[in-house]
Amino acid sequence: MREVAKLVGFCSLYEFEDVIYDADATDMLTPLSTDDGIVRKVYKLAKYLTNSQKLANFLVPGTNPYFLEQEYELFFPVFNSPFELFALHAFKNWRQKCSQAVCYIDEFWETYLQPSSLYFLEYLKDFDHIFLGNKNSVEAVAKITGRPCSYLPPGIDTLKFCPYPQLPHRSIDVSYLGRRSPVTHQALLEYAQQQQIFYYYDTIKASGTKNAAKQQTFAVNNAREHRILFANLNKRSRYFFANRARINEAEATKNKQEFGPRFFEGAAAGAVLIGDPPMTEEFYKHFDWPDAIIKVPFDAPEIGEIISDLDSQPDRLARISRDNVVNTLLRHDWVYRLRTVLETIDVKPSQIMLAREAKLKKLAYEIQHALDASLVS
Repeated sequence: MREVAKLVGFCSLYEFEDVIYDADATDMLTPLSTDDGIVRKVYKLAKYLTNSQKLANFLVPGTNPYFLEQEYELFFPVFNSPFELFALHAFKNWRQKCSQAVCYIDEFWETYLQPSSLYFLEYLKDFDHIFLGNKNSVEAVAKITGRPCSYLPPGIDTLKFCPYPQLPHRSIDVSYLGRRSPVTHQALLEYAQQQQIFYYYDTIKASGTKNAAKQQTFAVNNAREHRILFANLNKRSRYFFANRARINEAEATKNKQEFGPRFFEGAAAGAVLIGDPPMTEEFYKHFDWPDAIIKVPFDAPEIGEIISDLDSQPDRLARISRDNVVNTLLRHDWVYRLRTVLETIDVKPSQIMLAREAKLKKLAYEIQHALDASLVS
């Protein structure tokens, strides 16, 4: 979907695609159009009038039909949200050409399950397994589709975000990107002015996207290039803000707490995470080491005092940075998420995957061993 959906928040998922592509003998199919306009509306009408997905597909073939020419062991599309599932309308024979099929839908809130939107969920019924990035929706989607459904947490390309062995100077004192609290942001602006620190934040004014102001979002030209830039910024940040998913849109979440990739993006780069995480067992299962995140309220007018107090504890900050990197290398690389998917459908990992896992473990060991050696000396 990277040629169609270019919002900055989608780049993390495209990074997952890149890791999958590099991990095995993989063909990447990139739709150039989602048929998201009039064709989608006509299809929806045809489906409503005929009450048949098969007949609707015949009556509305789409503007860019695509046929797979060879046999594949696995079909594994990823979607930013269920609203992109209509892209499958263009792929006419994927089920016949693929021995197994799974999909991953990154953001799938229960509020998306409206009667007017359920028509495209029928595309999920042809998958052997469905993976979701929202744990709270797993049971409902499984019930509607009749297919096995599992939660798959976000991940990160840890090799791209890891600050070792170069360890660039952390010239950015505070990084607060994406959704933000106006209260905390204003306090940070004042603190940065008073202390003459480098506070890095978004200044764009987005348009054309629903709730753009709350999302603080924008489009990118190239997802890979953006992730490289983002990783380099994070590796140079001392403090990195991360909050639970859609924290300022209670109407969308219905107070169901989830977490997105932001926590992994900061931790993998060795920044100290600050923010308001989800108070869920699932989150703390993945971030269970000491000081994995410094918890502060979303609205934190006293944030300057909190940062000043942390700055007075350099040994603690050094430990947090190292622990964040090591734990992310060992547990949260995208290759581990891919392994989870493959194990679910009894597919063995490739040699390239195993080599990447070994490289991650070796790097984590070297980081930990270097610290232990310095403590002894």
